[in-house]
Amino acid sequence: MGLTAQAAGWFLLAAVPFGLFSIYSDLSRMKIPNLATDGLAASYIILGFIALPFDLYLWGFAHYVVMLLVGILLNAARVMGAGDSKFIASAAPYVAIADLRLILFLFPAALIAAYVTHRLAKHSPLRQVVPDWASWEQGKRFPMGFPLGMTLIIYLLIVLLTR
Repeated sequence: MGLTAQAAGWFLLAAVPFGLFSIYSDLSRMKIPNLATDGLAASYIILGFIALPFDLYLWGFAHYVVMLLVGILLNAARVMGAGDSKFIASAAPYVAIADLRLILFLFPAALIAAYVTHRLAKHSPLRQVVPDWASWEQGKRFPMGFPLGMTLIIYLLIVLLTR
């Protein structure tokens, strides 16, 4: 069973502010702060209890643990940053396993869109609006909080609007 529209509506209450904060922070400082990831995780504890049947609510904690362990390994291998790993783990409970195919489609699309948008903005007059953002001068490093935050918010919006 996938996530219901009602649950997605509840989860958007946390995903929008913490997702947008993660996007902004990663673009501007190349860091996803603990406040964002811890807030997202803490919000699941409250909102998940309200929005989900108890068995699915408990499974969300398993999603968190599994993705945190995978993230720790990927961070140790220098594949991704610690903030990215923590964001993925904190967002994992919000995603139903039945919707994994949607996420596997949505994340690459968000990654491409975020990358193209970031690179176009970097070489456009828009850069003058926020000239001090750390992400402009990172070479090959990319602020993954941008597509990760987008993926969570768009996933929940799709569920809210289609179910």
